[in-house]
Order: sequence, then structure tokens, then C-alpha cells
Amino acid sequence: MSKDDVTQIKIEKHVVGIMGLKSTLEEMAEDFDEKPDDKIQGELLKRLSKKNYIPNPAKDNYGRAFLREFKKFLGKPYEGDTSAGLTIKVLGQGCVQCDMLEKEVMEVMSQLNLVADLEHVRDIKEIGRYGVMGMPALIINGIVKCVGKVPSRNQLTDWLTKVESQRPGVG
Repeated sequence: MSKDDVTQIKIEKHVVGIMGLKSTLEEMAEDFDEKPDDKIQGELLKRLSKKNYIPNPAKDNYGRAFLREFKKFLGKPYEGDTSAGLTIKVLGQGCVQCDMLEKEVMEVMSQLNLVADLEHVRDIKEIGRYGVMGMPALIINGIVKCVGKVPSRNQLTDWLTKVESQRPGVG
């Protein structure tokens, strides 16, 4: 683990730095891909507790957050933390199309006055975990919305409006 292997994740309403998360996810990805959620969560807690202080009363919350990060890492659908809101990922190594998709998403979010975690994933290994066969790709709350093109602004608006209206306590 390098000293730079600290990842910020959301646990309940707090953002917490977790040491060794990326390397732990990489180590576990192949062997735990098909295991039940409780086994994955338990193993993540066990491994990450060695490098991080996890208070006993918050172990369940940390476990759920670690499981969510594991599923995100594998590109699988996951139960989002409703307090976290929207999570949007643009997959692409940084070509003109990928950058344009990121810019379009930001502009639509601005027009709709939406708050979201927006990440541009550029690492080819991480992109490969999502199983997409073209770039750019857009993932909203763990669901692949498009691959190989930049969707129209109207389409982006439609997707983001629908996702936002389905969140508990919204609309």
C-alpha cells in the first residue's frame, strides 16, 4: 500500500478517509465477486479494520459503505446511500468525446440545479470492471446509461430528472 492509498468515501452523512481501500478492493475483486453481501461486508471490515479506526457503534454503517464501494468497484448495481444522492461516472481515458460528455453532464446538472458526485474514471483497468465495450460511457447510480457516444442534452436532462424524481423525499 502506498501512502497515497487513502480514499474518501461517504459513511452516512460524513466523508471519511479510508487507508488501503483501493488495494483491498483489488485484492478481493476476483475471489469475492460472487460471494453473498454479508460475507463480502465481513471480509472488508476485517481487512480494513487493520489499517483504519472503525468505532464499534458504527461498524454496520462502515460495512454498508465498504460493500457499496466494492460493488461500485466491480461495476455492479448497488444500493446507494440515499443521503449521498446522485452518483454519476463518466468512463473514458480523456479523449475529446469523454471530456465533452463530462462537460455536458455538468452543464445539465447546473441547469437542473442538481447536486451529485461526478467522477471521470480514466484508469483503463477500472473502466474495464464496468464491462463496457466503448467509450465514452455514462453511469448514473450504478446503471450504465450509454456507451460509445455523447447523448443529447435532452437525453441527459431526461435521465437525470427521472433519477432525481425517484429519490426518497424528492418530487
